[in-house]
Amino acid sequence: MVLKPFVDALPVPRVLKPKDKNRDRTYYEVEMREFFHKFHRDLPPTKVWGYEGQIPGPTFEVDQFEKVHVLWKNKLPDKHILPVDRTLHGCGEHDPEVRTVVHLHGANVEPESDGYPDAWFTQDFEKCGPRFFRKVYKYDNFQEPTTLWYHDHAIGITRLNVYAGLAGLYIIRNEHERLLNLPSGVYEIPLVIQDKSFNPDGSLFYPSTVDVQNPPPDFPDVSVTPGFTGNTIVVNGKAWPYLEVERRKYRFRILNASNQRFYRLSLDSGQQFIQIGSDGGLMQRPVKLDEIIIAPSERVDVVVDFSGQKTGCKINLVNTARTPFDFGEPPDPLTTGLIMQFRVIERTSEDTSTVPEFLTKIKRYNEDDAYRMRDITLDVTNDMYNRLLFLLNNRDYYGGITEEPGVDEVEIWRFVNPGLAFHPMHVHQVQFQVLDRIPFDVNEYVATGRIRYTGEPEDPPANERGWKDTVQCAPGHVTRIIAKFGPFTGRYVYHCHILEHEDHDMMRPFDVVAKLDPCNRKKCDCRGK
Repeated sequence: MVLKPFVDALPVPRVLKPKDKNRDRTYYEVEMREFFHKFHRDLPPTKVWGYEGQIPGPTFEVDQFEKVHVLWKNKLPDKHILPVDRTLHGCGEHDPEVRTVVHLHGANVEPESDGYPDAWFTQDFEKCGPRFFRKVYKYDNFQEPTTLWYHDHAIGITRLNVYAGLAGLYIIRNEHERLLNLPSGVYEIPLVIQDKSFNPDGSLFYPSTVDVQNPPPDFPDVSVTPGFTGNTIVVNGKAWPYLEVERRKYRFRILNASNQRFYRLSLDSGQQFIQIGSDGGLMQRPVKLDEIIIAPSERVDVVVDFSGQKTGCKINLVNTARTPFDFGEPPDPLTTGLIMQFRVIERTSEDTSTVPEFLTKIKRYNEDDAYRMRDITLDVTNDMYNRLLFLLNNRDYYGGITEEPGVDEVEIWRFVNPGLAFHPMHVHQVQFQVLDRIPFDVNEYVATGRIRYTGEPEDPPANERGWKDTVQCAPGHVTRIIAKFGPFTGRYVYHCHILEHEDHDMMRPFDVVAKLDPCNRKKCDCRGK
């Protein structure tokens, strides 16, 4: 079935109301349920999973430093609606088919509330995972006002659970941001972008097999893919929706919640985006951009000014990114090249909102303050079934702890990518800063393991100079980030946020440890291997 774009209005996820609120905490309860959802006027209702029975889930709106407690309830059935691959870690024949654990992406929280992949739980809480299980998660929100998102993070099935619908936004606000007089209220709109495919009966399509050269005799029927992209672009739960916009400024909080697909966004009217924020909060100054590249799990906070457009005109938000990014097939301009449409109408009241030239102060980390530099290699090989396998430092998920940053210590991590594809690398617990990307000789590295730079460091573009929790690691480059770990100790993970890569071993645990005696913990530039 060929779906006609721009026939459904853009929905805006409702704001979640707390069950209880007092001086000490704000308490929420959120259920994960199975239900039917209409993605498009011409599609039958689709069986999906979602938080509080909606796609995307309801939006949390909280204040900086507000102590938020959330009881996440798994009310899902025992049978998954998508094909589970029993060959993946955590998905053995004795593991429950349906498992969930919620990760608040980009939040600085204690490990018990981080959504550790093994801390899954089922509808029967007695069947919980082996580590870090807690019914009520605590989010203290002692970080900059920003757009975070919550999504499932269960070991081995994250790609399926998120694709099924388990994702939503979490917005932190403070008084400083309110005083900036940015577009607000009905003129501040979240855009959660995903791609999906549908079977003729309207059900979600997700591949159950993958083509493998020379598969072994025991090759399984159900198999993880190297990456999944759908043929239908969905925004806030609707395929190619439209939004009526007045001739004034709007603020859009954009999340790429797709499994694999990158987007290169632009407006076919030729007008610019004014980016004011990234993953971890407001940038120091706004940046004007003709296009924005957004990887899976990244967020961009932008203002678009429609005041110069004529009433009645239609403006398409389009995508020109190839998949895999940025060497694969170009998008179809009639389907995956379209995101949504803006329809300009008359302004109903005066627009008094502004975009200040200065937004907030960002304290830059100093490289000289780093205690350690670590190399994290992004490796590709084949698994026992001859499927593509992506690894970090040539270790799988259960390959032991090799990174142990100390509380309040600054570290530089170098992501070394000798492959062909971009990988969006996400580090839990911290918001970091991107230092640079440096080209290196891939052939020499593959032959000898030595890194020989072939060019000067490339500074991050202006819209990557704020706080980040996910970084695009370009092929043939060493991407350097700098972060301060803490204040909590315990176990977290870092991983590629292409969900098929994450589920198939491109994820590693790390421990944040108590700070040792300074006499015994000296600065070094070792590679942490």
